[in-house]
Amino acid sequence: MIERIGNCRIIEEVGAGGMAVVYKAIQEPLGRVVGIKALKSSIAVETQFAERFEREARFMASLQQENIINVYDFIKYGGTMFIVMEYVEGIDLYDLLDKYKKIPVEAATIIALQVARALNHAHFRGIIHRDIKPANVMISKRGDVKLMDFGIARDETLSDLTETGTGLGTPSYMSPEQILGDKLDQRTDIWSLGVVFYQMLCGKKPFIEDAKRSVLQKIRLDRYVPVRKLNSKVPRTLERILGRCMEKQPADRYPSMQALIHDLEDFLASRVVVNYNAWMVKYLQETDVLSSDEASGILTAGAVREGAKIVREDRRALRAIGVVQATVLAIFLFAGIIIQLAAGEPSFASEKTAVATSPAEMGQMKVVAVPWARVIVDNREVALTPIAAPISLPAGKHFVELVNPYFKPKRLEIEIQPGQTYEIMEELALETGAGSQNSARAKK
Repeated sequence: MIERIGNCRIIEEVGAGGMAVVYKAIQEPLGRVVGIKALKSSIAVETQFAERFEREARFMASLQQENIINVYDFIKYGGTMFIVMEYVEGIDLYDLLDKYKKIPVEAATIIALQVARALNHAHFRGIIHRDIKPANVMISKRGDVKLMDFGIARDETLSDLTETGTGLGTPSYMSPEQILGDKLDQRTDIWSLGVVFYQMLCGKKPFIEDAKRSVLQKIRLDRYVPVRKLNSKVPRTLERILGRCMEKQPADRYPSMQALIHDLEDFLASRVVVNYNAWMVKYLQETDVLSSDEASGILTAGAVREGAKIVREDRRALRAIGVVQATVLAIFLFAGIIIQLAAGEPSFASEKTAVATSPAEMGQMKVVAVPWARVIVDNREVALTPIAAPISLPAGKHFVELVNPYFKPKRLEIEIQPGQTYEIMEELALETGAGSQNSARAKK
């Protein structure tokens, strides 16, 4: 294995394909972890494969968008080529599907939306990806979705490296016009994204070859099994969106990636009311890609503090809003305490809260707070969400506060029953007066 590339020290090999090998490395002057994609030494630098490799580096370097892997450098050394790029710690969609088959509707839609945003940016720059598939989609531990591998992408302003009448791509995800070798536009990526979306929702590809037909023939001539026949949890609205992506004729598909993005955002607006990264972090925790401690650390560190209503706004603006809200909240709380002391009124958690005298008088409380919260019970902080295990409490009345400095606090009065678990599920609101109703409920 190579030990150094430029100013990067190689740590380990993390993957390999037919044309390249990928290494994890440290860029020593900055102490930054990077990924290095190396053209295999068996491929001569004057071949068409090498030209594609260099073109991939140029494409990715020109695409500065949060859902596209960043390229830091391109190096020619020792008779081969290297792309130094962002290292994403997480899991690719191929491995995620291999392990779990289906992905929940909301998580699958978030992934599709983020890939669509990456492609929309590329299309605006005149670049068509032409190889959208699960192996080219990374999901980081922070909930980011990243598109990678522009190895066979085409720039409309440059000559194509594929001869007319030939198809290039991964067969199961190729559009009908790509199979025929026709001239392609951005709608071929819409088809391929539709296939990936279908696979996430249904746990299988829409077109699988059999003894009668190849996968390429099926893509051109057959209809796929409707999504809801394979997964009844998929809403009809989403089924229609997916169907439009996978129309055989390009003219019948979405006219642009932006139009698809608009429909996906509308669908998610009423179903995912928190930051998409926070939702993905929770999903990765549920699938054991992240441990509870890792997920808690990521959420608590503020990696996903934006509210869903301001996802498109600058993150610095959110911090400013949070500071202002925290200050205002502190003023009101301080004023409230002064008023209570003056009036002689009890505090939120009074002295009448329950005290257990034996294990038989204990119950439990389980808390889910989105994006995250400090859990304060009877004026005492007991946990920080996400919490894996229920919290044991004496039977009787308790006062619960869910506190996140960037959101409006929630205050609940609950009644714990002996031997029962009381579940609290809350979505913290960024704006005063917004947010979910009290969704806490008792459960045996």
